[in-house]
Amino acid sequence: MVNYFVFLTISAATYALFSLGLNLQWGVTGLINFGHVAFMAIGAYSTVLLSMQGVPIPIAVLIGASLSALLGLLIGISTLRLREDYLGIVTIGVSELVRLVAKNEAWLTKGTFGIQGYPVPFNFQPEYPIRLLLIAWLTVLCGLGLWRLGMWTRVEMSRVIGGSIAIIFVLTVYVCGALSLYTYDSRAGLMLLTLTTLTIVYIGLEKLVNSPWGRILKAIREDEEVPRALGKNVFWYKLQAFMLGGAIAGISGAFYAWQFTVFPDNFEPLITFNAWIIIMLGGSGNNLGTIIGAVIFWGYYELTRAEFFKAFFRALHLDDTQQGAFRIMIIGLILMLLMVLRPQGILGKKEELTLGR
Repeated sequence: MVNYFVFLTISAATYALFSLGLNLQWGVTGLINFGHVAFMAIGAYSTVLLSMQGVPIPIAVLIGASLSALLGLLIGISTLRLREDYLGIVTIGVSELVRLVAKNEAWLTKGTFGIQGYPVPFNFQPEYPIRLLLIAWLTVLCGLGLWRLGMWTRVEMSRVIGGSIAIIFVLTVYVCGALSLYTYDSRAGLMLLTLTTLTIVYIGLEKLVNSPWGRILKAIREDEEVPRALGKNVFWYKLQAFMLGGAIAGISGAFYAWQFTVFPDNFEPLITFNAWIIIMLGGSGNNLGTIIGAVIFWGYYELTRAEFFKAFFRALHLDDTQQGAFRIMIIGLILMLLMVLRPQGILGKKEELTLGR
């Protein structure tokens, strides 16, 4: 059970990191990106291929993030002047182009067989004093998370509900994570590294979004003619947001590779739309809401695999394929209810909603 929850924590944190990049592009700046998974694929392939050639893992991750930002630059220069619907079409086309290149250029990416046997971080056995230090660091991270959630759960009932779910998750993460770090395996170290990276990216994005730079992005989202009339280079600010969001997704690609596997079909457009679901659940433009949305999404995703739900599905005479479709249908129903009852998401602000403007 502890190992399973460590797996769930890494998965939720990886998707939260991936979704934070999309939230910067869409929730903060108003740029529609249906091909966000392309940045993750670039980051994943770059990290594992470089690390297999002996490049240190931190440098490989930074190169992967830089290449993802470069892809964002290339897409942005050619498409950010297009209308929003055209931008969405182009980005999903680019993501499919990246996936098909990875699938067919076997000399570089191993093709459909994928890449296996690559180095992963924290793959060692630390002594007990080091393990205690790692547990202490996990205590600091979880303490910061509980403090931040406590600040949000004082406002309104919807935030209390979402925040309470996240608080229970954080406490469970701490207990299972501490046990896993004490006995230690590489998954425990990867969990701690993922949470640390997520914390750093979250704090950095919060500072940026609440800075003058972030306020200009929000002004562009609402009406780009206003900042343009004030002498701001709207195209340049859009390009910055698009590149930074792509770089964050590239970093999440490294964690995705270490947690799952690197196959071309693992980077289908569905991954992007999962990130859209996470952002709509948590609240567009809200970084903390994006993290909570990732927790709720993965909680639902794994909970419906429990034996109780399997027995329920069998009672409905559903086979394995039909069960998967039924779970997706329930997600769609939840989103429909959310759009009707609370379109801004759990922590979002209705006045900042970019849908239907």
